[in-house]
Amino acid sequence: MAKRDRMSGNEAVSYAIRQINPDVMPAFPITPSTEIPQMVSTYIANGQMDTEFIPVESEHSSMSATIGAEAAGARSLTATSSAGLALMWEELLLAASNRMPLALALVNRTLSGPININCDHTDGMGARDTGWIQIYSENNQEAYDNFVQAYPIAEHKDVHLPIMICQDGFITSHAVENIELLEDEEVKNFVGEYEPEEFLLNVGKPIAVGPYSVSNYAMEARKNQEIAMENARDVILEVAKEFEKLSGRKYGFFEEYRMEDADYVMVIIGSAAGTAKQAVDDLRAQGKKVGVLKLRVFRPFPAKEIAEALKNAKAVAIMDRCESYNANGGPLGMEVIAGLFRNKVMVETVNYIYGLAGRDFTVTDVYDIFGQLEDLVENGTEIEQFQYIGLRK
Repeated sequence: MAKRDRMSGNEAVSYAIRQINPDVMPAFPITPSTEIPQMVSTYIANGQMDTEFIPVESEHSSMSATIGAEAAGARSLTATSSAGLALMWEELLLAASNRMPLALALVNRTLSGPININCDHTDGMGARDTGWIQIYSENNQEAYDNFVQAYPIAEHKDVHLPIMICQDGFITSHAVENIELLEDEEVKNFVGEYEPEEFLLNVGKPIAVGPYSVSNYAMEARKNQEIAMENARDVILEVAKEFEKLSGRKYGFFEEYRMEDADYVMVIIGSAAGTAKQAVDDLRAQGKKVGVLKLRVFRPFPAKEIAEALKNAKAVAIMDRCESYNANGGPLGMEVIAGLFRNKVMVETVNYIYGLAGRDFTVTDVYDIFGQLEDLVENGTEIEQFQYIGLRK
């Protein structure tokens, strides 16, 4: 039976971790994810879980220890943000290439410089090509639900890849919302026990983890990673179906909000989707045919499905909460536009940059963006690409 409570996003993820009760959690504190290891260590100290908590000297060490524990056969995880993820960079690639199905609670925060501790997606998007599955959360409920689904996805025999469960720093991580929690036994049964086929401490069956790979083998290993990421697509949807049976909450690659007849659509990730939905409701009341496509799964990227969802739109705003410094837009913009082109969906697109380092993104901003899309289609007005929304002149 579901339990209703009020929790911050960090509390919700920590509660999910307690219910899953993984074997090992190495961690090093960094704002705004510090509360997660803090809360988990409190659960351990209070005897509410028996996870082995390992305090380490840096985020590089926390991911190294997580990989080591996973390789030994233990279900493992860590948490971090921003520069912490950047310090793990080498280890992120090793976790994926060694096919370690560990989990990372990523509380999104901008990367320096200039130094800033507020939310954008610079950290997660910077790691988009490291071989990790990436799932983003709009609110605290999704942060909890996504983490409960993390291990069944990552540990699936056809996947065996590490997974990042992402939420927006401070906006969801520290804000308190109403939330519906599953019973401990329900989560335990849903996630199940971790029973790896190969692991270092499997007596009598020695293996090597992370050996040097000569050119004759390295490329094949990379291809196997790519195949696993492709396999993750079906597994994510299968796990979501089972989760819906348990919780009544439905998940997929993305959420389509008032998209049934939308001429103008905003594609967006994370907490700002709530702002966009409110603006859509307001504009719908005025007779405007607008909608939101909120992306949940960024890796593997659901290009074909997004193209299908957008094929009837007249114009699409693609919202990036980070800058890729390629002078050609943000990572979400590039991925969506490439997906539309490859699937032969010809629709007008405008890529916007918003919310960098915590800059406010308001309902009025969304009104203005939809107004620009309408002006583009109805009047042929050329719209500036890669606008920084809310930029001071």
